[in-house]
Amino acid sequence: MAVEKGLVHIYTGEGKGKTSASLGLAIRAAGHGMKVLFVQFFKLEGDPSGEKDIIREDIPAIELIRSEVRHPIFTGKDTDIEKVRASVRGLFERASEKMGDDFDLLVLDELMGAVNGGFISVEEVLDLLDARPECLEVVLTGRDAPVELVKRADYVTEMLKIKHPYDGGVKARKGIEY
Repeated sequence: MAVEKGLVHIYTGEGKGKTSASLGLAIRAAGHGMKVLFVQFFKLEGDPSGEKDIIREDIPAIELIRSEVRHPIFTGKDTDIEKVRASVRGLFERASEKMGDDFDLLVLDELMGAVNGGFISVEEVLDLLDARPECLEVVLTGRDAPVELVKRADYVTEMLKIKHPYDGGVKARKGIEY
């Protein structure tokens, strides 16, 4: 059940909810019989994740592909930049190849981190958007969306952080933040 013309969505900003919004859209699409490819950059396959578990166990219409590396912001001086680059590039290339496999919705979660980190260029993302099947809806998430992508998008939503418990020392909680 494809849409006639796929549009481009961006969920960006400092606030919580970018991945959650894209997951909500993916679940809605799957509920209407659409086929979804959900690609998560910098979110490890082996890490605990409520959304990963429920998708894999109960939502076969969503194909979930996760990263092999964390974002360098979380690994600091121990970061192997070449490993990060190879993983991110491999994931992006895999998504590019798979987008022609009759998917109705493609989500590139945390793509902005890959772009802003210099692992994928804005031009490559624009090329992907131009090369996608006409009916493929695409969602891009992550902080600091580059202006070129914002201009290209049909929907742009900025999540604004007003207050967050993490700023007061509260760690991520199972079932709420992951």
